[in-house]
Amino acid sequence: MSKGIGILIVVAVVVIGAIMWATGIYNNLVGLDENVTQSWSQVENQYQRRADLIPNLVNTVKGVANFEKETYTAVTEARAKVNQINMSPEMLSDPNAFQQFQSAQDGLSSALSRLLVTVENYPQLKANENFSQLQAQLEGTENRISVERKKFNEVVQNYNTTIRQFPGSIIAGFTGFQQKQYFQAAAGSDQAPKVEF
Repeated sequence: MSKGIGILIVVAVVVIGAIMWATGIYNNLVGLDENVTQSWSQVENQYQRRADLIPNLVNTVKGVANFEKETYTAVTEARAKVNQINMSPEMLSDPNAFQQFQSAQDGLSSALSRLLVTVENYPQLKANENFSQLQAQLEGTENRISVERKKFNEVVQNYNTTIRQFPGSIIAGFTGFQQKQYFQAAAGSDQAPKVEF
């Protein structure tokens, strides 16, 4: 009888140990998932900051008599397209939704770049104090976006690595943790721009 109790105690210890092990891995995955969500919030904060600067920038540009209307219209349309996409943390696991979001943001970045290049043809706009301040804020925001995207990719890498490695992959598979998407460079950014004088 005491032999049976000993076996029962050993089985109970093994089961309790397995439950504690699985709970520890699950809690780690939850923490990593929350880190991804928090990092994503920082990316969104910077995108929102940029979106908030754009109307002021466009209005300042509109004040210059001969400024190309299609240039600031493109920026306004790109901003509207970005605002139509409501990206939730759950969509970070959806490659199509993430790509759609990234494409819209890349389109806005491209339109803003074209606007800032076009400004070079308008010395009165470059001399405008408001425009100079907005341009500096926008450049700073673009740098912040780049930094936050890099941090986001690092957090996602840690998360994705953990859910793919054994034994985390077992717990992740049972509990529904899915890989998150990375930010990637815009198409064509691997090509050096042509500079002509």
